[in-house]
Amino acid sequence: MQKLLCPSMMCADFSNLSKEIVELNKANVDIFHCDIMDGNYVQNITMGLNDVRTVKKYTEKLVDCHLMIENPGEKVDWFIEAGADIIYIHPETEKFVIKTLNHIRSRGKKSGLAVNPDLSLGSIQELFPYCDYILVMTVNPGFAGQTFIESTIDKIRALIQLKKQYQFKLLIDGACSPEVIKKYSHLGVDGFILGTSALFNKEQTYTEIVKELRVL
Repeated sequence: MQKLLCPSMMCADFSNLSKEIVELNKANVDIFHCDIMDGNYVQNITMGLNDVRTVKKYTEKLVDCHLMIENPGEKVDWFIEAGADIIYIHPETEKFVIKTLNHIRSRGKKSGLAVNPDLSLGSIQELFPYCDYILVMTVNPGFAGQTFIESTIDKIRALIQLKKQYQFKLLIDGACSPEVIKKYSHLGVDGFILGTSALFNKEQTYTEIVKELRVL
């Protein structure tokens, strides 16, 4: 199956966001990844509702929202109405995780769980039946340009074994270099969030880069 390549739009050039989206469409990426931060759960503020609406306006591809915010269950409808097709929440930010995951599905959207580097799988495995996607954070959430945390490797391997049982797609978010993409796509990871390690701020065009990443 073709690996999912998902540009992290927080890394895009916001001075000309519509052009960025058009060029990424031409490159045939799979999912537009929108990082939503509230300055509370993580010490950063990035994209908001209007940014999600803009991304959705210029693409027919899937759009996801990675909610790095407190109490996401109170706000998921905002992002669904803005155009999100997939919504990730962090379990430690939500009082009623299963309720929120089920609500996302009840709105006809895909539910996702984001798993931080220091969160054990044993504490969240009972949530997997309610998830369409699992997003493994291989950096600490909040900022682009971080180094891949090697201790997440065992977690990724365990989730590769579990994804058939629970029928979720497994993606990696954080320092997804071409080397990481090659290694983990061969092991069974379904997709990768593309930031500055592989896609943005490069001399090549998006089309050229995505073409090279496809064949790794």
